[in-house]
Amino acid sequence: LIIGSSSSVYGSNKKIPFKEIDKTDHQISFYAATKKSTESLAHSYSSLWKLPITMLRFFTVYGPWGRPDMAYFKFTKNILNKKKIDIYNKGKMYRDYTYIDDIVDGIYKIIYKIPKANKKKHKNDSISNIAPFRILNIGNTKKIYLLNFINFLEKELGIKAIKNYMPMQKGDVQSTLSDSNLLKKITGYNPQTNYKTGIRRFVDWYLNYYK
Repeated sequence: LIIGSSSSVYGSNKKIPFKEIDKTDHQISFYAATKKSTESLAHSYSSLWKLPITMLRFFTVYGPWGRPDMAYFKFTKNILNKKKIDIYNKGKMYRDYTYIDDIVDGIYKIIYKIPKANKKKHKNDSISNIAPFRILNIGNTKKIYLLNFINFLEKELGIKAIKNYMPMQKGDVQSTLSDSNLLKKITGYNPQTNYKTGIRRFVDWYLNYYK
């Protein structure tokens, strides 16, 4: 069983990049708390029934067919409609933007890498001592400045955004960055898409899909 978790479980952790073996005791949003709860429930289930489970902590997935409530999606829609975009923490944010194709590639590679209890083969392995359960980060492993992301989105759309700078949003974090070395050691995972290429592909899809 493969379950989608989230980088948000790292909560208020300051040390980056985030590693799977880092403590995740201080979530700061309800969304993050539900993901952490899912991880705990999954571990219990894995322990009780010996069901192999891999938790994938996704890092800011973006691209075609993405969720319309995600920031980059709303930015694109509002820029095209000449509406303001809300930029939290005055844009002083960093995200590990991971393009959808790289995420799919990582999921595909992990399908037959089945965890076994207490079978640590790699440094900093997150495998459980008592259950066939493992947590894995899946990110692009690059920290991108939010304003750089927006600037390139403007360039691809050919329109300057009307920017509304806001204070930090409750429950949000300033920076995320994935250490995906464990996933790489297990599967050979190696993300190929930089954020500029990803934005360009997304914009091409968006303009075609929404005409």
